Amino acid sequence: MTRKVLGLLFVLLACSAILAQQLPTGYVDPAPLLAAAAREIGEANLKCITFSGTGYSGAVGQAFESGVNIDWPRIDSMANYTRTINFETRTIKEEFDRKPGLNPASWKYGLGWQDGTPVQKNLHQTFVVNGNYGWHMDGAGAAPVPMSPEDVERSQLEIWMNPHGFIKAARLPGANPKAIWRWELGEMGRDGPTTIPERMHVVSITMGKHRIDATINKQNQIQRIHTMVAEPALGDFNYEHESTNQQTFGDVKWPTAWHSHQGWDDNFGFDNVSAGHNAFGGTFEKVQPNVCNDPVPVPESVRQAQAGAPQVTVDKMADGVYLLGGGPANSIAVEFRNFVTVFEAPTNEARSLAVIEQITKLAPGKPIRYLVSSHQHFDHIGGIRTYLHIGATIVTQRRNINFLNHDVLNYRARTVDPDMVTLWPPTEVAEGYNYESFNENYVITDGSRIMNVFYVQPLRHAEGMAMAYLPAEKILMQANLFDTHEPPPAAPTPSMTALYHEMRMLNLDVATIAPVHGKSVPMAAFIKAMGSAAKDCPMAGTGGSVVWAPCR
Repeated sequence: MTRKVLGLLFVLLACSAILAQQLPTGYVDPAPLLAAAAREIGEANLKCITFSGTGYSGAVGQAFESGVNIDWPRIDSMANYTRTINFETRTIKEEFDRKPGLNPASWKYGLGWQDGTPVQKNLHQTFVVNGNYGWHMDGAGAAPVPMSPEDVERSQLEIWMNPHGFIKAARLPGANPKAIWRWELGEMGRDGPTTIPERMHVVSITMGKHRIDATINKQNQIQRIHTMVAEPALGDFNYEHESTNQQTFGDVKWPTAWHSHQGWDDNFGFDNVSAGHNAFGGTFEKVQPNVCNDPVPVPESVRQAQAGAPQVTVDKMADGVYLLGGGPANSIAVEFRNFVTVFEAPTNEARSLAVIEQITKLAPGKPIRYLVSSHQHFDHIGGIRTYLHIGATIVTQRRNINFLNHDVLNYRARTVDPDMVTLWPPTEVAEGYNYESFNENYVITDGSRIMNVFYVQPLRHAEGMAMAYLPAEKILMQANLFDTHEPPPAAPTPSMTALYHEMRMLNLDVATIAPVHGKSVPMAAFIKAMGSAAKDCPMAGTGGSVVWAPCR
């Protein structure tokens, strides 16, 4: 018997040695790393977790400036924040209080901000994911509203992007853990004058189309979890969590300080112009291991809701001028003698392809020669590469061009969700005829129809804002300056005031305002919304001229 045991032990050691020899140079065995990390935090003892505290939320892609090393704007704090993760049922529920009226109700934090959807109206917010279904509720007991497929996908990742979840995910079929090592120095400006690097291990796993990796320090603690997600404007987008201050709760260790980056946490990353990163974080000191509520059932309305192909509606505003709606954001097509110009390419590639298909029916045989982009917020440029793909020239204010040229309109491969530019790259992607930048005024004309593109200033919403104007048709096209998808505010917003002063300064004779968010409205509706702040209105002058005179 002793000989058999010794023989079996010899075989196991030999197999282990052979396995170690088979690992490529630079790789190490992930099994002992994961086992040590599991013991360190008591992973086997945890089925679910609830943690609470106060957090912050950054609006990814909504920065005022483009092309500078700034952080994502923090809209408001997230009070009474509570997150419950059930690893066995694969559900996650987040609740918090946030001041209403400042952001879309569908926006939780980080990625996912989408203008044109209903604005948050209640203090208490709830977001739930159960399997392939996700929904949010604006207010306690409110009707559930389905999340977008992209938001559901990212929320599913959150189940595994924490120390305990990562180790559990590594055991799932198809995870295929791999490990490497490297020396790391501290972060400049945060960790002091570090001179001796620390040997770290990184274990990666595969979860569907995402590769998730965890950095493990010499204390066998997972301190950083990272993956890449698909963002329509920038493509492969850095998405990582750092968790610190591990505390013991019963027989489980759990971090109470969270710090989430969406976008590269590297202000000296010369490969990217955009360097916004802090998207979510906070201190969550109330931790309850294994306080498992029943799985949150999927509402029938959410279960039946299906995200189909984008639908495009057509509103003819004038001969050859069409507002193309059907989604949270519009595009506006203007037909010229030999070509078509489009104002705005919002949301994503699928939406823009549907709009382009509709335009080819409205103006058969005419190429889309120009795409006018109003500003650089991610939800407004998600389809800009689609127009680059079909050969349109991108027209934008000069403050946007450095960011667009380096981070968006490029050859960089998109691996998580490849788009058409990645799959079929054009011969030239950044020659002069692919984009045109302007300072104050840009004119598109065929000798008969004229479109003026104007820079809007000053403006708090975003620098580099542009609007377009058709003088013959008296139609003004704009984004985020005066949205009509919801009732006008009680008092003019700074963006509305900027639009009013811009029209007055340029002496524009406007009959119709065409927004990117909402239906077109007559100029009178805008003047009414401005209230007493509108002292002058456009009036017909002598000889066909326009003057701004006191409103009647």
